[in-house]
Amino acid sequence: MTIAKPTAEAILSNVGAAAQLAELHNAPPVWETPAPLGQRGELPSFPVHALPAWVAEHVSAVAEETQTPLDLAGCVALAALSTAAGGRAIVNVRGSWVEPVNLFVLVAMPPGSRKSAVFRAMTTPLTRAESLLLDRIGPQITEAEVSRRLAVEMAEKATRTAGAARGEAAPEAIAEAQSAALAVEDIKVPVKPRLVADDITPETAASLLVEQGGRLSVLSAEGGIFATLAGRYSGTPNLDLFLKGHAGDPLIVDRRGRSERADNATLTMGLAVQPEIIADIASMPGFRGKGLLGRILYSLPKSNVGYRRVDPPPVPEHIAARYDANLQRLTIGMYEWDDPARLTLTAEAAEIFTEHRRKTETRLRPDSGDLGHITDWAGKFDGAIMRIAGLIHLAADVESAFRHPISADAVNAAIALGGYFAAHALATFDAMGADSDIEAARTVHAWLHRTVTTRFTVREAFTALPRNRFRKVGELETPLDLLEQLGWIRRELEPPRTGPGRRPSPAYAVHPCLYDQNHTGMRP
Repeated sequence: MTIAKPTAEAILSNVGAAAQLAELHNAPPVWETPAPLGQRGELPSFPVHALPAWVAEHVSAVAEETQTPLDLAGCVALAALSTAAGGRAIVNVRGSWVEPVNLFVLVAMPPGSRKSAVFRAMTTPLTRAESLLLDRIGPQITEAEVSRRLAVEMAEKATRTAGAARGEAAPEAIAEAQSAALAVEDIKVPVKPRLVADDITPETAASLLVEQGGRLSVLSAEGGIFATLAGRYSGTPNLDLFLKGHAGDPLIVDRRGRSERADNATLTMGLAVQPEIIADIASMPGFRGKGLLGRILYSLPKSNVGYRRVDPPPVPEHIAARYDANLQRLTIGMYEWDDPARLTLTAEAAEIFTEHRRKTETRLRPDSGDLGHITDWAGKFDGAIMRIAGLIHLAADVESAFRHPISADAVNAAIALGGYFAAHALATFDAMGADSDIEAARTVHAWLHRTVTTRFTVREAFTALPRNRFRKVGELETPLDLLEQLGWIRRELEPPRTGPGRRPSPAYAVHPCLYDQNHTGMRP
């Protein structure tokens, strides 16, 4: 660039010399397309339209009332459907390939994002269904408990009699005692229905899952379960239940001197955690190596804290009532299935899914595929889509979905949701292995975009950015240098010093794509 020599000296002696000097440049420099900051791009929002109408309407209404992203309510809705149907239905994809319809879903949002309120709104029908199931089976439990208590008393009496019997009476007394003991074992007390657990150890969860006929759901607005899995209480990581529970594998639990078995252990997980948990779980022993991280569907919604309405409309009563009734009906209806419902695909749906798998395969290529570096997750991607398709199918016809095959519409909807989760998985695994300098650069980049800044000084940036992120001005040097190298900002020429005093804070021009909505630029 060329500086107008005749008046430069006079201008540089005035306050704001750098800004005036910029006005003397012959023409604004041409900006090239900036390079992205790692793999993370502009993440898609949750495709709520892919959900059945009664679910989608409630998700949208809850998101509006709580002023939270659709992603949070949408992901919890999927976890709720998984709780209702998990362990009671499988999708027969093709040949011997089957997928259970349970999901592991994780949403990362900062503190103060109203995660608990959304969880309550989306999962309360499950609690009500659990209460209804208990009311239904309660009298049977009471009757069995009384019968068993009486049988135990009779067995104990028969055992005392047999112990005191002598001579010819002894064999008959022993036989009666044995018969009384067997009668006790024949009386089975029904288990109190339990659908959802929260803060629970893997050992307790395993026992509870087996007790509940091979199904359980862990739903929480916190991420403490990860620390528990990593060995917070035992000192040893215990991932076995979550690995088997996602796949629907057999689970054996040894307790009270006997072994109990669930032939198809089915676990649902729905969590809302703080963003820093994402980086933490990547470093927890065995989490990625054993495949736990590859089983989770991730969501990283953009926070709207600070931009929320303070008087949003509440969820309409008819929408909440329909969601409540349908989710309870699905939960109670599927609860009593002894053998899982086997869902198949229509010919059209199967062809659509086959075409999708062809595209997935190219994305797995190590040299050119965007999923090639996260094959532990991407290898389960298509299976997750089939699980989602099964849930959409069951929710679309709560009363009789098991009587007909999964439609092409359900598969297309599941593929749309799969695309959303794939984009968020790429961003999540990027964050798990993120370089601290890149993360710092992203913080600055987000500030520039949010504030529509066209030019700034280092001092202005330091004043505006969070103090817990940048404690000293010098900590901005590396991220600003990285942003400049990638083409997001450009450092301005510093005017020559003409007198005593503090050196002016370095100034930067900002790429137009960060503040000009009409500019077609890339986002990081």
